[in-house]
Amino acid sequence: MSQSGSQAAAFFRDVRQSGVVWLVRDDDGSPAPLSADGTRSLPFWSTSARAQRAAKIWGHGLRVESTLLEGWCDRELPDAAREGLMIGINWSGPRLVGWSFTPMEVLNRLAAAD
Repeated sequence: MSQSGSQAAAFFRDVRQSGVVWLVRDDDGSPAPLSADGTRSLPFWSTSARAQRAAKIWGHGLRVESTLLEGWCDRELPDAAREGLMIGINWSGPRLVGWSFTPMEVLNRLAAAD
């Protein structure tokens, strides 16, 4: 399994167990980097430590916050879908890379993890 694949698998396992999703943000919101194919992804992490590493790499005063999985699924994923955003999952490494899924793919993978 690739590094990104193992990070994605860890995300779905961890958030199902903890019931918490982690993000980085500042007063203007969360970063949503543009990918090579022109889509934007909102990144999320499965643990505080993973999100803290991302905040440190990106800098710019980003802080780590958590949200309950249930609310994330009910509110944030539908909002991201309406805005045409992808969901970045446990991006890692010095350039914060990894897999992104559509919000519906994320919901389907979470349901399959039950």
